[in-house]
Amino acid sequence: MSYVACISYGKDSLKMLDVIKTRGLPLDRIITFDVWATDTILAEFPEVTEFKKKMDVYIKEKYGIEVEHLYAKDENGNKVTYESWFYRVFESGKNKGRIYGFPFQRVAWCNSRLKMGARVGAINTGDIEYIGIAYDERKRHKIISETKVAPLVMFGIDEDMCGLHCQYENILSPTYEDSYRDGCWFCHNQGVNQLRMLRRKHPQLWKLLLKWDADSPITFKADGHTVHDYDRRFEQEEQGIVPADRTFRWTMLDEIRQVRFIV
Repeated sequence: MSYVACISYGKDSLKMLDVIKTRGLPLDRIITFDVWATDTILAEFPEVTEFKKKMDVYIKEKYGIEVEHLYAKDENGNKVTYESWFYRVFESGKNKGRIYGFPFQRVAWCNSRLKMGARVGAINTGDIEYIGIAYDERKRHKIISETKVAPLVMFGIDEDMCGLHCQYENILSPTYEDSYRDGCWFCHNQGVNQLRMLRRKHPQLWKLLLKWDADSPITFKADGHTVHDYDRRFEQEEQGIVPADRTFRWTMLDEIRQVRFIV
């Protein structure tokens, strides 16, 4: 039997490691689950990737254990990425011959194929898994069991205490400080502010998202809007043609197009 800490690099999971050490709880492995956009590009914002690299060094020095980065693999042991599944072709059914493209809003294939797929074989039967659930996250306490142990709950440590610890240790993720979305930069569920920031700060990633958008048989958003729609919107925001606040309406883009056509 092994004792395994599963971390996300958020404030709760980093404080959890501290609690495990200071309270003398056994620990054999530290694991995290990575999602890959392509074979060489991770799914999170580059700033978060750099933060995790620094934390890997910090964790190894402080706890003497190297973080294991696990990810989804196919039946042959090859890495499964968002892009590889995006371009996967349906082999049967009404969509035979068509690529998957962007996931649907509900029952998104990226959750099962990439996120849940990374957990396959990660923890052996009988192992004890430490999970970073805080004392005041009571709705999440239901997943605690004999094999899923929450050290923060055991010792009454809430989310604010976790945040203070990380601030004091200077190990607070940029997801808390700079509004970087704690998720995939290509996620179809992210809001307009995150998309706007992606386009502004990471044009190469935005260019890749535009490429996928052009190839996808499924629109990026469930309401029918595409990445190219957002690209046009943001460009016109920068030119001062349309507002960047809540007064924006998608019909504004069509109205502007009609005026230009008439002129």
